[in-house]
Amino acid sequence: MAEKIQLCKVSDVDVGDMLRVDIDGVPPIAVYNIDGEIYATSNICTHATAFLTNGYLEDDLVECPVHGGTFNVRTGEAVDFPCEIDLKTYAVSVEDGNVMAVVE
Repeated sequence: MAEKIQLCKVSDVDVGDMLRVDIDGVPPIAVYNIDGEIYATSNICTHATAFLTNGYLEDDLVECPVHGGTFNVRTGEAVDFPCEIDLKTYAVSVEDGNVMAVVE
């Protein structure tokens, strides 16, 4: 069943940066601050098991640290080979300075 949970505080993620979020019972999530807009995706690369937050973020693209494939963090779209399967994205909102997401 879907529920809304707090991932972090907005102040935990600087503009142009990303944050690894680990919550018991929830798959690893990456939170991104792109020009002041907050996004969240799965933190696991769909090509190779790696934490995307160990990779590189440039503009709205996150690069996997294992094979260099990239994903668009706004949409989850796999952009560059060898990544071909899109990332799971999460609907996020900011409430009282907290980043909230609907997770299943």
